[in-house]
Amino acid sequence: MSVLGAADAPGAAPTNGFWRRTWAMLIKEFIQLRRDRVSFAMIIMIPLMQLVLFGYAINTQPRDLPTAVLLHERSDVGRAILAALANTRYFRITHEVRTEAEFDRLMASGQVLFGIEVPAGFERALRRGDRPALLIAGDATDPVAAGSALGALAQVAQTALAYERGIPEFSSPPFEIRAHARYNPAASTQLNIVPGLVGTILTMTMLIFTALSVTREIERGTMESLLSMPITPIEIMLGKIVPYIIVGFLQASLIIGAGVWLFGIPVLGSLALLAGLSTLFITTNLSIGYTFSTLAQNQLQAVQMAMMFFLPNILLSGFMFPFAGMPGWAQWIGEALPLTHYLRIVRAILLKGATFVDLHYDAAILLGLMLVAMTIAVTRFRRTLD
Repeated sequence: MSVLGAADAPGAAPTNGFWRRTWAMLIKEFIQLRRDRVSFAMIIMIPLMQLVLFGYAINTQPRDLPTAVLLHERSDVGRAILAALANTRYFRITHEVRTEAEFDRLMASGQVLFGIEVPAGFERALRRGDRPALLIAGDATDPVAAGSALGALAQVAQTALAYERGIPEFSSPPFEIRAHARYNPAASTQLNIVPGLVGTILTMTMLIFTALSVTREIERGTMESLLSMPITPIEIMLGKIVPYIIVGFLQASLIIGAGVWLFGIPVLGSLALLAGLSTLFITTNLSIGYTFSTLAQNQLQAVQMAMMFFLPNILLSGFMFPFAGMPGWAQWIGEALPLTHYLRIVRAILLKGATFVDLHYDAAILLGLMLVAMTIAVTRFRRTLD
């Protein structure tokens, strides 16, 4: 028995030591995770953010789409038709215009997605049984948002005048709806996705590039050399951002050129305007990424912050899901994201031929976001290593 006991003893010690060392390593990792508050916050916040956004904010059948109305005559019949359109819950009348040029401007700038024109003599033609036409134009740069609303028009033609007296009874609808899908009549998804990819790829790459800029200098030990030089924080920031502006510009040119060549994406607007506003968008994302680099303690935290910011950009900007179909609170968040405004810019210039007058609102928001991010970055930049 003593021989067996002596033989078992050496095997038992390594086994006990293995579990003891593994347990100690496990405890150490939990302690490090608790101290790394940014990583711990990402573990909690990313699943919660995805749950809230996909559960409440994402809607593939958008409702209450902004609509402009051009009335050449005011009548009970016209009001009944507009009420029937509103009752579908797809159309929300936000503007009443007086000329077709005013409507074109609203649609080019993205302020409305649909336009309804009631022509002169519409009611009299109805009462004579002439079956007049109601004209509806839709912004089809987002085929998902436009398709559902245009599909509901047949119901409107059948029921809009059911309670109107003096309208002859027909087996077919008493008036015709002529719907025109502008900018993308074939409902091609490539015309929606490819321009959006420009902003999405630029957002991801520009954020990560600059989010690592300051933390990389600290971890490599080169920040001491920078701090010993007679250079200001704004000079350091500009020196780090400008090279990536050129890189981002080359990326945008490559994607747009490939889109035109491979998918036939039209270029109806000014390339100079697109280049200028793309540079503004790139600088805005670089400034935000640089801000993250001044807040993070290491490169891992910087990348985590960048990805945390990228997630709502891709979900709430209108790239993956129709922006107009989101609830009000989600649209407010989306309005504060650079990608939302750049998607409107790039799609409007390429597909609509929009001018700077049409896009001044989105350009102003991008400029404001850039200045805010630059101010925070310069303020947060540490002149010492502690």
